[in-house]
Amino acid sequence: MQKSKILIFSILALSAFAFALSEYPSQGGGDPWTQQQLLSPTDLAKTLKDPKAPQPIVFSVGMQAVVKGSIEIGPAMVKDNLDKLKQQLDKLPKNASIVVYCGCCPFSRCPNIRPAMELLGSMKFTNYKLLNLPQNIKVDWIDHGYPMNE
Repeated sequence: MQKSKILIFSILALSAFAFALSEYPSQGGGDPWTQQQLLSPTDLAKTLKDPKAPQPIVFSVGMQAVVKGSIEIGPAMVKDNLDKLKQQLDKLPKNASIVVYCGCCPFSRCPNIRPAMELLGSMKFTNYKLLNLPQNIKVDWIDHGYPMNE
């Protein structure tokens, strides 16, 4: 009886631990970006609103290009879309200012940002950022009234 209680407790504890890891992974622990590569929506919006500021090349690697001036690639979890991103990146210098974003769901579960950031790193780009949308594009961009594509 005691062994079965310990077994059940162990299974429940491991399940809770696995859920916590999948729901709240450590930022940078296994993610293909650093804390310094996270770009706040406020900072990108400010840059996009300033015609005198150097403008980054912004790629949407999610469902829709919402951010003003962004180039729609499509979900980067799909190989054809990741290939499409690679074709776009092949045209750019390695020091180009690049921002990628998705915004489909919370960062912790987004299937699109990791393949895109891994591709940028593997292609040896030196100036790329991930738009920090921890909740989703609506909450973290649209609801703030930041610049959008029409």
